[in-house]
Amino acid sequence: MIAAGLTPDQVEEGDSAPTHQDCRTCHQIHITYTGEDWALTTTDPVVLYAFDGVTYDGGMGNLCGNCHQPRRQIGEPDADGNIEIDSTHWGPHHGPQTAILLGIGGAGDVTGSPGAHATLVENTCVSCHVGEADSHTFEPSVVNCQGCHADIEDFDVNGAQTEVDELLTELRGLLVARGLWDDEGDEPVVGVYPAAEAQAAWNYILIALEDSSLGAHNSSYTKALLEASIEALQ
Repeated sequence: MIAAGLTPDQVEEGDSAPTHQDCRTCHQIHITYTGEDWALTTTDPVVLYAFDGVTYDGGMGNLCGNCHQPRRQIGEPDADGNIEIDSTHWGPHHGPQTAILLGIGGAGDVTGSPGAHATLVENTCVSCHVGEADSHTFEPSVVNCQGCHADIEDFDVNGAQTEVDELLTELRGLLVARGLWDDEGDEPVVGVYPAAEAQAAWNYILIALEDSSLGAHNSSYTKALLEASIEALQ
């Protein structure tokens, strides 16, 4: 985890002895040899690196937000109205979940707003991914959701995930047809494209490959980004 207040572009030298993620990533362990050892390492609100003046404040979920945030936004179009996809790794950085929860991070003219899981769920990420099930696999559990969605049997609440999946399939097909997406390699095709097309590719990567919640984190914003991207390619 990067120290609070230190952005990635300020890191001049990597940790000479990096460790894998384990209990100490999140918990203070065997420092006082009391019950306080299990306290979270931080719950301070998180200033998002890629967005000026944006802070994520999700209770215990702030711990998650230190890493689960984008490190960049899409670049501005050049003088000809184009955006270059300069690498098969182009796109949002891994783990943009906090941005999606807040309704930001997508490309184009879509204006989002924080979803219910950011505004109504106490402790945000932790409530859903650990919660009542006390799961440390961090896989979301239906049990954790039933406090708000009493009758659900899966995460496809009111068919929202099915709808997002269908939109993603449609968008992917359009990107492949336009030559922006390598269907076999499952990656963007390097090249210079009209801004609206590159923005559609960015949104596909953001939602399908990086957020990966099929809209659960913010269904309204997710669907708005996909619908705008599909319209741009038709």
